[in-house]
Amino acid sequence: MGDVYTVRLNPVGVEFEVEEGETVLDAAFRQGIALPHGCKEGRCAACKCVLNEGEVEMKTYSTFALNEMERDQNHILLCRTLVYTDIDVDLLNYDEELLSKSIPVRSIAGQVKRVVELTHDIRRLEIELDQPIKFWAGQYVDITLPGPEAITRSFSMANTPLEGKELAFIIKKYPNGRFSSRLDGELTPGTRLDARGPFGTCFRREGRSGALILVGGGSGMSPLWSILNDHFQSGEDREVHFFYGARTQKDLFYLDEFARLAAEYPRFHFIPALSHAADDAGWTGETGFVHEVLDAHLRRLEFGEDCDVYACGPEPMIEALVPVLQLNDVATERIHFDKFTPASTTTETFAHS
Repeated sequence: MGDVYTVRLNPVGVEFEVEEGETVLDAAFRQGIALPHGCKEGRCAACKCVLNEGEVEMKTYSTFALNEMERDQNHILLCRTLVYTDIDVDLLNYDEELLSKSIPVRSIAGQVKRVVELTHDIRRLEIELDQPIKFWAGQYVDITLPGPEAITRSFSMANTPLEGKELAFIIKKYPNGRFSSRLDGELTPGTRLDARGPFGTCFRREGRSGALILVGGGSGMSPLWSILNDHFQSGEDREVHFFYGARTQKDLFYLDEFARLAAEYPRFHFIPALSHAADDAGWTGETGFVHEVLDAHLRRLEFGEDCDVYACGPEPMIEALVPVLQLNDVATERIHFDKFTPASTTTETFAHS
């Protein structure tokens, strides 16, 4: 073990230790300190903050996340920061509730239980861990398939936190995806794997008033399905609107489950929207991109600041949603999103928050 240094976070007054060769964010994860984060690879800027004191070195990062001017002004990305002295940092983004919900990150071995086909290109992967893992609805884990060329991808849990050792994930298949292409055939029951987590800040907040709005597309269903069912299990009574974007009807799934939930919970509304509805003769539901459909509903319902929004899906979807929410007066602190970014070596995407 090398040298150990102290990190002080302002304005929350939190202090923790970081070991030599360990990034500040990894040290926080290890000790159960939940800091804002996203990709964990220096690409999203979620963990950007200001270095007040101390000597650090930055691992490689994207200049889209941290530009040269910001770096000259002592901005750093905690996920890429190695320290060589004690440091003092100003957080640019922090959430008191997030810090209070901290769960130490753990690595747990497990195995594939089964793979279920949901649509032509979406699968539900179910795994069983050797030990139970604690997480909040909406969070994710890193899954590693061991081997000579280990493959690690991040996927959000689709099940609620009550289910102990068993985890489920809704995953989109990509023809050349090094992980997802194995869902049909190679990932058979009993296949060993490792899970590390939990990660993510897009988890369900409790005890809130106003409407609960969920917005997703594709495999963005995964964390939202967890959040939705966790909400119902909690017994909280809120108006719930779930907007889900797909291309055509063949890309929709869980329709029977949504119908059952709507019958059981009169304040629940599922609104699927098809962006290529012209290819679907007989479709009578919403048409257009999901952010456009959401905008129309928000203008009509006039929720304003009194709602919580959880949005999960590909980066273009999230980028289109943000101005829609802002123009409809949704409070920034009540917008939580899980922006899926491309894996660095394939066209496969993975979940993160």
